Amino acid sequence: MSVMVKESPISEKDMVAEAEKALADISRIREGVGRVIFGQENVVERTLVALLAGGHALLVGVPGLAKTKLVETLGVVLGLDSRRIQFTPDLMPSDILGSEVMEQDETGKRSFRFISGPIFAQLLMADEINRASPRTQSALLQAMQEYHVTIAGARYDLPAPFHVLATQNPLEQEGTYPLPEAQLDRFLMQVDILYPEIEAERRILLETTGVEDAKATNVLQPARLKEIQTLIRRMPVPESVVEAILALVRSARPGQGNAETDKHVAWGPGPRASQALMLCTRARALYDGRLAPSVDDVRALAEPVLQHRMALTFAARAEGTSVRDVVAKLVKGI
Repeated sequence: MSVMVKESPISEKDMVAEAEKALADISRIREGVGRVIFGQENVVERTLVALLAGGHALLVGVPGLAKTKLVETLGVVLGLDSRRIQFTPDLMPSDILGSEVMEQDETGKRSFRFISGPIFAQLLMADEINRASPRTQSALLQAMQEYHVTIAGARYDLPAPFHVLATQNPLEQEGTYPLPEAQLDRFLMQVDILYPEIEAERRILLETTGVEDAKATNVLQPARLKEIQTLIRRMPVPESVVEAILALVRSARPGQGNAETDKHVAWGPGPRASQALMLCTRARALYDGRLAPSVDDVRALAEPVLQHRMALTFAARAEGTSVRDVVAKLVKGI
């Protein structure tokens, strides 16, 4: 038994044909990214899964791990209109959204004109997002959820598709602020970037310290990306996967009968986490060349989807327990 999204009907033959076309496009995307980003296959997969699912991703890692380069490469490869904002402590909301300026015409009549900010792009790179104050970070809340912004009471729609890829340094570093919980919840996934394997680092040394660096090339258009995103939302989901998502997310909330969660978790993920898992499992299945997700996809994506949507109790932190430890135990339960 499978659950289908409420979309216009599509035959199995058409679904297979569309999936084959999408697989060819995804293969070209992976190849295009691989020319510039060496190693980090897991990071590239999760970031692309977030984009294919139509969401936003938070890339977390220490400086120098090519977070910014990955976002720039994806913008070129996917053909998206990209803008970059360097977040700093003195950055203001108007520096992101834009502002109104007063103008005077030839007759002396004065009026306000809206000048759009860098958020009006298909791919917004929020570089070092945790270096700006919570007030400035919160300027992204409406845009990331509703895909429009409101300035002086007027609504301005954002381009489609619209994605935010934010980079973040670990919170223990100086000069950083924790992101508001509401904003964290709007990121489809948190992608942790670790140090590269030795062979990947060797290739980095050999290929990036010469006269010329590898350059990304465009392989896809934004309209085609939207078509793939729609296809992913049409993919059937087995009942076993739906039940696994529900069991996992609900078990991560205190007060739901899980003793480990009650002991270690202060607050857990909401329904948006279930929605994120549903979309991401579909996208990961297509990324791997499958027409339907499996419970293994739920297990593989549990950590990046849930870890930034949970907070531990003081006692759990004092014991040295991490959110990853809690999620890993919950995954074993499904």
